[in-house]
Amino acid sequence: MALVSNGLGVALPAGDHHPVAPQQQQSRDEEPPMPPAQVAAAGVAVEHTDSSDPSAGTAAQDQASAPKLLISAAFNQDYGCFACGTNTGFRIYNCDPFKETFRREVPNAGIALVEMLFRCNILAIVGGGPIPRYPPTKVMIWDDHQGRCIGELAFRSEVRGVKLRRDRIVVILEHKIYVYNFVDLKLLHQIETIANGKGLCALSPSSTTPILACPGLHKGQVRVEHYGLRKTKFIPAHDSNLACFSLSQDGKLLATASTKGTLIRIFNTMDGTRLQELRRGADRAQIFSIAFSPNAQWLAVSSDKGTVHVFRLKGPSPSDESRPAEAQSIERSGSQGSGCTSPFAGSPTLSPGGNPGSTLSFMKGVLPKYFSSEWSFAQYRLPEEIHATVAFGAQKNSVLIVGLDGSFYKCTFDSANGGEMMQQEYTKFMRTNEADQ
Repeated sequence: MALVSNGLGVALPAGDHHPVAPQQQQSRDEEPPMPPAQVAAAGVAVEHTDSSDPSAGTAAQDQASAPKLLISAAFNQDYGCFACGTNTGFRIYNCDPFKETFRREVPNAGIALVEMLFRCNILAIVGGGPIPRYPPTKVMIWDDHQGRCIGELAFRSEVRGVKLRRDRIVVILEHKIYVYNFVDLKLLHQIETIANGKGLCALSPSSTTPILACPGLHKGQVRVEHYGLRKTKFIPAHDSNLACFSLSQDGKLLATASTKGTLIRIFNTMDGTRLQELRRGADRAQIFSIAFSPNAQWLAVSSDKGTVHVFRLKGPSPSDESRPAEAQSIERSGSQGSGCTSPFAGSPTLSPGGNPGSTLSFMKGVLPKYFSSEWSFAQYRLPEEIHATVAFGAQKNSVLIVGLDGSFYKCTFDSANGGEMMQQEYTKFMRTNEADQ
């Protein structure tokens, strides 16, 4: 297998057995984690089913004949790979060049969540699907070098999400978030949140800025933990409930969207200042994912409207390209749900180096805020309205799109003029009727 852990300082020594974190005090909204339980010395490999169960053979045959179900897809911290959870295990794919790196699949082994740690051999997995391989109340720490689970964290309620960095494991429950030390699974912090069924949480991967963002205790509020500074900042991001948010790689910027799905807001995580407001569209939409480019110059957004939008972020960047000296007009279509200007907003124009806006934006403060919005700089319209996750590719000005229909797209955009993105690559890496291989 190509994944390695050399130099990352996160691979746990062979033979170490890590208990579940000690029982915590019960909170108002969440039951405490289950009592400590040692991981079995032999580990638990997903390649094997329980032969002692007389119904295991029948269940395995039924599952083998069932169509493939892609439950989740998530990029790793540098967007170089993505992991998929399926109803028969999990798979890892490399993005550039696109290829399947490895898979761990057997019948009767559904995996709902797979969280990578860069390209390390350590993964965090959570069972799910029609027949979960592990209880959805457990986070299993999988070492692919050993081909087994080397640790687990068990709770009394369903795990909604998991985030990893080289020194932390973050587990998201419905009303609580637990932060653990990676090496010994020692509980470091617990945070109460508003109801968080989507498992919303963001963790900066940079080793110099340990920053975590999660829902606060109030609707539309984001809580930002600056662990290095021992500082907590609460940001009232939206009036509606949060739908999605993301941190830049260094954790200095926060992008948020509400359940309305019309606006994306950019905040400074240190002082909570709103830096920019971006408009995805005029009608409501469900935002699926938000991703910063590594240099925080661009922002990509996907939604249930079938269009991926790219916005230019404000602020100088050492890697910024030369920008056009004069404003340029960009033609936009008026299709529903795209990030295009309304026919009542006037012709869209592109300010030097910025996102397009209405020609009526000079009347800001007189007309409704809609007319002074910043619209997307570049767009890609998917053939179908699918649940898609976005990221930025290694190639300059490239965007990666992974759909839960088993599709992978690579597109590029013109960093000077914007407009429609060009599709460079398309792969159907999984089909719903795919047989086990």
